Parts: sequence; structure tokens; C-alpha cells
Amino acid sequence: QLQLVESGGGLVQPGGSLRLSCAASGATFDYYAVGWFRQAPGKEREGVSCITRSGTTTKYADSVKGRFTISRDNAKNTVYLQMNSLEPEDSAVYYCAATGGFMCVSQDGMGYWGRGTLVTVSS
Repeated sequence: QLQLVESGGGLVQPGGSLRLSCAASGATFDYYAVGWFRQAPGKEREGVSCITRSGTTTKYADSVKGRFTISRDNAKNTVYLQMNSLEPEDSAVYYCAATGGFMCVSQDGMGYWGRGTLVTVSS
């Protein structure tokens, strides 16, 4: 069964950058579309970005468009989220999730989830 582990979170100052990684094991990763989600204290979990099986189609929430970039390296069984120009509003626990389908789906459609990695943006 597919297992996902996030890494790369930490404390950064506003305007800084982080690269999150989602490492997969237990299955061939190129069979899955993968998304990133985040949840801040007191708020609902929201979708951040998603990448299709092929890696040719990506989607971004309006709040992160132009600042975040999702990519995947199936040879390494890893999906990345490059986060630039970070703002305090980006502080949250970030989760990666996967679905055994061709395209991105809502979080309810994601069958596999990681434990999350904490991102804190503060001066």
C-alpha cells in the first residue's frame, strides 16, 4: 500500500523560501496524481496545489499562484512543493496526498495521506 512522508518544513522569515518533499513508498508513484494541502490553526484544510500522473498539468490555489511550484520526479518517488516569497498567512501544517487516478481531485477523493510537516513563517 502506498505510504507518503512529508519533509522540509520549518521556521522561515517572511519573504523566505522552503522546499517541501513528499516521498512515497510501497507502490509505483507514477500511478498516482498528488496534491498538497494545508491546515492552519482554527481554519479548514484547504487545497494548495496538485500535479497529474504525467506531471504535465498542475493546479494552484489563487493564494499561492505565482509563488509556489509543484513538481515530481517519479524516478525518485518524490513530489516537491517549492514555496517562495512566503507570508505569515502561509503558516500551516502541510500535507501531501495521492489518488490512484489520472487527474487531481478534491481532498475527499484522495485515498492516501502523509502525516504532515509544519511550516511557520514569522519574523
